[in-house]
Amino acid sequence: MIILTFAPQNGFFVIQSAGKPNMYPVRIISVSYSSDLLRTQSVESPLVELIKNPKYPFMNITASYIRRKLQGYYATQEAGNLSRLICCEILGQQAVDYYLGKDIILSVKVEQELESILARLRNFEPIQYILGEARFLGRTFRVAPGVLIPRPETEELVEMMLKELSPVSRVLDVGTGSGCIAISLAKELPESQVTAWDISGEALSIAADNSKVLQASVRFEQRDVLTYEPCVTDCYDVIVSNPPYITEAEKQEMEHNVLDWEPSLALFVPDTDPLRFYRRIAVLGLEMLAPGGKLYFEINRAFGKDTVSMLYESGYRAVRLQKDISHNDRFVIAEK
Repeated sequence: MIILTFAPQNGFFVIQSAGKPNMYPVRIISVSYSSDLLRTQSVESPLVELIKNPKYPFMNITASYIRRKLQGYYATQEAGNLSRLICCEILGQQAVDYYLGKDIILSVKVEQELESILARLRNFEPIQYILGEARFLGRTFRVAPGVLIPRPETEELVEMMLKELSPVSRVLDVGTGSGCIAISLAKELPESQVTAWDISGEALSIAADNSKVLQASVRFEQRDVLTYEPCVTDCYDVIVSNPPYITEAEKQEMEHNVLDWEPSLALFVPDTDPLRFYRRIAVLGLEMLAPGGKLYFEINRAFGKDTVSMLYESGYRAVRLQKDISHNDRFVIAEK
């Protein structure tokens, strides 16, 4: 018989077979109780009998326990989504077992880590910052409070660009943040030359790390787009930007997990000049874009028509305003 006893120093179980103990990480898949025994099916090993060690208790939790801990802080659906992420992404539960409501057995150490995560969530820290990563178009990007968390709308922008761009393009991403736009374009258009700007050194460091991990060819440069003066070597076929576009007046409508945690530098513009970044990028585009080159903007849905008018007045043509999947004005494309 194989006997497993809990080893609290590292959260593993000790397998004893023929009197020889061996440390072995066991993934608990299903559990049923008797008075002293737990029966468990491991991914790595056959059915085994696990003896509870009363000196070192461990905890059983379910997704419903996590949802209860988040009640009053998040809407029911969001609490459910967070519960699934914690169980499957952090605690390693299989998705099928999560949806069946099966228990997860935690060591004391892991249970303490779980409670710390729940406390951070009750303080409205985004789950992506807790995980240290976010998904974007099928790839995993490192994120931290120094960069915005990538949004589904930005995925739509990149997907649109991939349908329209030449496979050999010179692309500039202004305000790259985590690098999700630039890196995704570089990976999907490997013959293109992709450059990415950001004013934040912290953001550029995170973006460069993501580029290295994902093996993308992107040139990163620290630039303040509001003051940068182009040089003769600045020539692009495409400029894309998802710049700050939330007005100060809109702060009161924002969720705590955005307002309290994501970088203000990447979010807000003055109420008196909501198009300041778009206007400046449009001016730079007239100098830096090749003839027929294009601007791609993600925008504040409240200023779609204003952005279109500004671009026409600046001398661009074929300006179009497009909606996102939620039917909000979200993207503006213009041709030099």
